Amino acid sequence: MGEGIDWRADRVGSALSGDNPTVLAELPASFAVIGDVQFLPGYTLALTKTVGVDRLSDLPRAQRLAFLADVDLIACAVEIVCRRADPQFRRLNIEILGNTDAFLHCHIWPRYDWEPTDLVGKPVWLYASENWADPATALGPQHDSLRGQLTAEITRLGHA
Repeated sequence: MGEGIDWRADRVGSALSGDNPTVLAELPASFAVIGDVQFLPGYTLALTKTVGVDRLSDLPRAQRLAFLADVDLIACAVEIVCRRADPQFRRLNIEILGNTDAFLHCHIWPRYDWEPTDLVGKPVWLYASENWADPATALGPQHDSLRGQLTAEITRLGHA
């Protein structure tokens, strides 16, 4: 990406060029990326490697299956890491939405028993907007260990 261009403006292009700092690992059909927010620790995404693809159905069937296989691998890694890190890990939510960002990506949300009782059984998108902008849970150096664990587990599973 050119100097002064924010990688967030082109997450796929910046991942392909090596300029997206959220990339954990490159997989056959996607990049595993850590989420910009970590109010649910371990939030990760699968980000398409195919420029210009807006939705899963834009890909030929073989590429769709490859993308979904990557999602499965990333989800397994997130579950292993989050279960190991927090005994209150509950489950994963896996979602392909695309309502805001017009590029194929899949959200992998760890869910925990310590979440507020009015939210624990509901979609993560019902969390208050403050959670999405809280500097205390924004991705930063405090997540380096988590990043390392996720990368290691994705790599391990990818070679299994």
